[in-house]
Amino acid sequence: MTFRGGRRGLAVLAAVLVAVAGIIWIAWPSDGLPQGQDVVIPVVDGPADDQKVLIDASYFPPEGDGRAPAVLLGHGFGGSKNSVRDQAGQLAREGYAVLTWSARGFGRSTGEIALNSPDYEVKDVRQLIDWLAKKPEVLLDAAGDPRVGMAGGSYGGAIALMTAAHDPRVDAIVPSITWYDLADALFPEASGAGPATGVFKKMWAGIFFSAGGSGLNPASQADGLARLLSGSGGQPAPDGVTPEQAQCGRFLPSICAVYQQIAATGKATPEAVDLLRRSSPVSVQGRIKVPSLIIQGQRDSLFPLGHADLNAKAIAATGAPVEVAWIAGGHDGGDAEADFVFAQTLNWFDAHLKKDGAATGRAFTVSRDGGRDPGTRQNVLLHAEGAAYPGLGGTVTTELDLLGPDQEVATPPGGSPAAISSVPGLSGLLGGGAGGGGPAGASLDLPGQVAVFQTRPLDRTLTVTGSPTAEIKVYGEGEVTLFAKLYDAASGQLAVLPGGLAAPLRVTATPTGTPVRVTLPAIDRRVEAGHVLRLAITTTDMAYALPAQPSVHRVGLASTTLTMPVDAGLAAPARGPAWWTWAFPLASVLAAAAILLTGRPRRAIVAPDPAPAEVPLQITGLTKRYKNGHKAVDDLSFRVEKGQVLGLLGPNGAGKTTTMRMMMGLIHPDGGEIRIFGEKVVPGSPVLSRLGSFVEGAGFLPHLSGRDNLTLYWQATGRPAGDAHLEEALEIAGLGAAVERAVRTYSQGMRQRLAIAQAMLGLPDLLVLDEPTNGLDPPQIAEMRRVLKAYATEGRTVIVSSHLLGEVEQTCSHAVVMHRGRLVSAGPVAELLRRGELNGSTRLEDVFLDLIGEKA
Repeated sequence: MTFRGGRRGLAVLAAVLVAVAGIIWIAWPSDGLPQGQDVVIPVVDGPADDQKVLIDASYFPPEGDGRAPAVLLGHGFGGSKNSVRDQAGQLAREGYAVLTWSARGFGRSTGEIALNSPDYEVKDVRQLIDWLAKKPEVLLDAAGDPRVGMAGGSYGGAIALMTAAHDPRVDAIVPSITWYDLADALFPEASGAGPATGVFKKMWAGIFFSAGGSGLNPASQADGLARLLSGSGGQPAPDGVTPEQAQCGRFLPSICAVYQQIAATGKATPEAVDLLRRSSPVSVQGRIKVPSLIIQGQRDSLFPLGHADLNAKAIAATGAPVEVAWIAGGHDGGDAEADFVFAQTLNWFDAHLKKDGAATGRAFTVSRDGGRDPGTRQNVLLHAEGAAYPGLGGTVTTELDLLGPDQEVATPPGGSPAAISSVPGLSGLLGGGAGGGGPAGASLDLPGQVAVFQTRPLDRTLTVTGSPTAEIKVYGEGEVTLFAKLYDAASGQLAVLPGGLAAPLRVTATPTGTPVRVTLPAIDRRVEAGHVLRLAITTTDMAYALPAQPSVHRVGLASTTLTMPVDAGLAAPARGPAWWTWAFPLASVLAAAAILLTGRPRRAIVAPDPAPAEVPLQITGLTKRYKNGHKAVDDLSFRVEKGQVLGLLGPNGAGKTTTMRMMMGLIHPDGGEIRIFGEKVVPGSPVLSRLGSFVEGAGFLPHLSGRDNLTLYWQATGRPAGDAHLEEALEIAGLGAAVERAVRTYSQGMRQRLAIAQAMLGLPDLLVLDEPTNGLDPPQIAEMRRVLKAYATEGRTVIVSSHLLGEVEQTCSHAVVMHRGRLVSAGPVAELLRRGELNGSTRLEDVFLDLIGEKA
C-alpha cells in the first residue's frame, strides 16, 4: 500500500490517527450553544503532593434557575478541553453545570502525562470537584458534597472510572470506548495467559505515545507522528532540552523509559505491566460503586468489547446499577453514533443525578445494521435491547463442527511480509469490516503463513453475540506467535469478524502438540443460512510486534467444535428497518397524493344531525363481529362531552381497541353508529380532521429528528402548514430540546411523547389515545398525566384507553367500563369511587373488578 503526498500527506494521515484515537463523540451542532467560561485552576499532585500544575478548563453554568448537578466531561488522548466543548454546551442547555478541562500534559495545561495515574490525573480531577463544589449553581447532597457525574471517551472514559474509584463524591459515570486493563490492551493474549506473555500491539502503542509525546498541540503531534511513520525520528529538540527529554515529549520520564524499553523488545516487563495497571480499573476492582453506563465500540482494535465486559462485571459485583451498550463505531472508525451516545448519557444522568425518572431499563443494547432506509437510501442502525447483560458467553451457546487437517505455518524472518487484520485508526478508510454486520473486512492472510479450518454451510441463520471459542494444537519446538481470526464466508466474499480484529497468543509448541483454547474477539453478527464460518490461524500481523527468528510449526484442531454464544434475550429486527418505521409515513404520503390528484375519497354523504353538533362523541348501538364469529363490540352506547378526560376501561379482549378503531373510521361497524360533533363517521368523513389519535403505536423514521417526523406527517395530510400548530403541540407534549434529536436516540418515554405530539397536530377537538403510558416509568406517567389534563383545557376532549386504573383515577374525569364488548358502567370517576365506598373500598381498581365480576 502506497500513500502519496510525501511528508505533508503523512502529517495529514497522522492527524487522522490522533483524532480517531482520541475522540468518540462527533462534534455536536454548536449553533446557539453556551460556549462556557475559560478558567485556569491550580492543582497540586504527585506521589508526595509536591507538583503544582495549572489546569486549563472551561465552565458551563446550567441553563435555568436553581442549583443543578455537575458533570465533568473528559477528552480523548491527544485532545483537549476544546474536543468536547459542544457536548458540554448541550449538557448545560439540558440543565447541568459542566466542567471540561485539558488533562495535565495536553492542550494548555501544564504538567506531564501520567496515563490517568491515581497520583497525578486522578488527584487533579478530585481538586476540580472541589472547585465545582464552591460554585453557587451546583447542587449539593445532604452531606454537602456536590452531585457529580463524569463522562468521556477513551482517555476521558478511563479517568471517569478511576476517579469514581478514588472519590466517593462521584455519583454516576458514563465511560466510553475505554480500557479495563491498559496492560492487556497493549499486550493482549487470547489464551488467557495475561499480558506478561502477551503480544505487543506496536502500532497502537506507537500512535498512543507519539500523540502525547510530541509537544504542545495537535499540529506538532501530527508532525511528530509523521516523522515517526517516515522513519526520520522525533522532532528536533528545542534549545536547552536534551534528546532524551525531547523523545519523551510531555510524558513522565518514567513512562517514557518503560515505553522505549518495550518498543525495543516487543515484550512486557513486570515494571511495564505494573505501571500500566496502576492507571487501570483492574487495579481498583471492587471500588467503583456508582451507577455506570458502559459504552464500547464494535470497531475497536485498541480497546475491544472485552474491556467493557470486564468493567461492567466488576462494577455490577458491587451492587451498583450497570448498563452496557455496544455502538457501531470505535477507535477504528465506523458510525460513532454521536446522537445516540449523547442521548444515552443524558438519560443516564437525568435518572441518577437529577433523579428524574428511571434509567433506560435496558441492561444491554447492541447497535445493528438495519439496511437502507427506503426513503433516503441511507444506512439505518437498529438497537437490539435486552433486559439483562449476559457477558461475552451469551445466554446459550451453539456448537458448530470445525473441519480441516493439520497444516504447516511459517513465520518469516522479522515477521515480514506480514498479514493484515486491521490498520489501527484507519480500518474504516481501508474498508475494515464493521462489527455490527457492516461491510466486509479488508483482511489479508499470506500463503504459507496461515492454517484454515471451517464449518459446514449453516443450515439456519445464526445471530452470534459474544466471544466465540475454539481449541487448537500447535506442534513443533520453541515459542511461536499466532493470530486467530474468524471469517463469515459466502459466495467468495469474506468478512473478518469483528472489524478486522485478531486474537493474538504465544504458544510454546511441543512435538506431541500443545493444546490451546482460543477466545476470539467479541462480535454481534447475523450469519445467514448457507454461509460458512472460517477460522484462520496466522503467524504474522502488521499491527503487532513479531519475532525476528524464522520458524515453521504445525497447527491442528484440539477439538472439532467452534462454540458460538447467543443472547436469546436481545430483541430487535436483525435486518432491514421494521415495517412500522416507514410504512405509516409512506401510506400517509400515498393517501395525501391520492387526495391531491382526485380530491377527497368518495364516501357516503351523511348530513350531520344538528342536535348533537356540539357533542364530541356519541356512540349508539355499536356492534362489531369478526369473521371467526367473535363479537368484539356488542350494542355499545355512551356519550362524551366537551372538556372531559374519559378513561375507556376493560380487561384484555373487552373491545376497547376495536371501538377506538371504529371511532377513527379504520374499520366498519356491523351495527349502530358513531357521531363526532354530530356527523356520522364513515371512511373519509371530513369531521375526522377534528380527531387526533394514537392507536397501536406510531411510525417514525428513526434517522430523522422528532420535529422532522412531525413535519413530514403533517405534510402527508395535505393540509396547510399553518394549521399544524406544531409549536403548541410540542409545548403541551413537553419534549423540549429533544425534538431536534434523531428519533433513534429517544427513550421509550420520549417516543410516547412524540406520538402524543403527532396526535395533537392541528390541535384536534377530540384526542383518542390507546395505552399512552405503555413502557413509561412512574415519573414519566406523571408527566403524561399533566400533558393530558393540559390538553383537555379550553373545551377539548380526551379519550384514553388504559389498564393502569390508579392512573385513570388521577387523570380522568369520567370513565366507561367495558367487558366482553358490552357497556358495564359509564359516568364520572367520582361517582364510581362513591359506589366503591359503599362496599368498603376507595380504590377504582376494586370498583372495576367488582363491575366485571372478578373481585376476589
